[in-house]
Amino acid sequence: MVFKLIQKIKLKLGRFRQNQNLTLNFRNTAWLFIEKIIRMVVGFFVGVWVARYLGPEQFGIFSYAQSFAGLFIVVAALGLDSVVVRELVKDESSGNEIMATAFWLKILGALVALLMLVTAVNFTSGDLQTNILVFIIASSVIFQSFNVVDFYFQAKVLSKYIAYVNIISLFLSSIVKIVLIVNNESLISFAWVVLFDSFILAVGFIYVYVKRNSKFRMQNSKFKIKIAIDLFKKGLPLIFAGAITVFIMRIDQVMIQEIKGSYDVGIYAASVKVTEIWYFIAIVISNSLFPFLINSKNKSNDLFLHRFEMLLISLYSIALTIIFIVNFYSYEIINVLFGRDYIDSAEILVVQVWTTIFVFLGFAGTKFLLINNFQKQQLYRSISALIINIILNYPLITLYGGLGAAYATLISWIFSSYVFHLFNAKTRSLFVLETKVIFLYNVLKVIKNARFKKIK
Repeated sequence: MVFKLIQKIKLKLGRFRQNQNLTLNFRNTAWLFIEKIIRMVVGFFVGVWVARYLGPEQFGIFSYAQSFAGLFIVVAALGLDSVVVRELVKDESSGNEIMATAFWLKILGALVALLMLVTAVNFTSGDLQTNILVFIIASSVIFQSFNVVDFYFQAKVLSKYIAYVNIISLFLSSIVKIVLIVNNESLISFAWVVLFDSFILAVGFIYVYVKRNSKFRMQNSKFKIKIAIDLFKKGLPLIFAGAITVFIMRIDQVMIQEIKGSYDVGIYAASVKVTEIWYFIAIVISNSLFPFLINSKNKSNDLFLHRFEMLLISLYSIALTIIFIVNFYSYEIINVLFGRDYIDSAEILVVQVWTTIFVFLGFAGTKFLLINNFQKQQLYRSISALIINIILNYPLITLYGGLGAAYATLISWIFSSYVFHLFNAKTRSLFVLETKVIFLYNVLKVIKNARFKKIK
């Protein structure tokens, strides 16, 4: 009797802890959603105001500068983002050392990225003003090294503190942009705002990390070569994968600039701004549930697959809703937001919004590959997608401008986020899961039976 009573108590405590974890994850996701929704609303409409103020030509130059700088900024991340979160979840005792080591690795990566950029601008057709814009925007990468603080709070499932910092930074930079518009300031002023925003974020990150990390000790926060080598090895495939993903998302604007010109970049960038506004949903859900999925994998592969399939179903449903709305109201959306000068963006938007499905599945798929230690597969699928994108971009942009770039991007995302997994034995299970979700096979049954299975 006593033994059975103890077993029941243990079972109750286990369920209680599981419910606590669920509540914590829900709150964490809620905070991330609140921050991202505020960023989406405020940042998007201020960004649209900036686009209307600058006009297609100057907005095209500004978008090109951001895209070109982004091709090199991604190098500074060194693929550490998800790797550091995973290591912090696995080894809490070495948290400060992992954070410090990741920070200095990112500083080194930032310097390498800037050196690469200074060399690369000499091979473009950009004038002096455009190159200055690129360098100012790219300089923000130094302050982005403090994003390691975000990894700490992701691992602790305490992203509300990062949400505070992001919201404050957003409002400050938005106010500055509005002041610039009201005072009819030049294009270069908006590039300085990008740098200012990164600086404010860095200051905020430092404050919340020191304030909320009771175990923080400066003497324990030292660069460790052993940890650095370990992080670099684990992140190396993701450096290339992350860089290639950014290339896929940004190379189109760079190629449009070189083939067609700034006006076409501005028209295309307006469509991109509307499409990418929704990507935060997949990022927030995937990042917030990442520690939860890791713990599921440690308990049972069946439990992990069950929860991952539910993640795919959720993201796919949201993507379809977005596509339905945008396809019916694309012209109205562009006209209301950007004005008649950008109306050609509506046709591009109809094609481009379909990438939402495969971008959403791609974000989730990246977590699947990382949890299963399939970093090389992540790299291979990204390389193949980039090759397809570049090969298609040149003829399609030459013939159809921004619309051609939209088709090339859609095809490359379909391949990288879905088709690729069929041809690799390690990732074929992911292809099967995505196929079931895309074609709604057995989805209703999965939703009906959705529950957290008891682990025996």
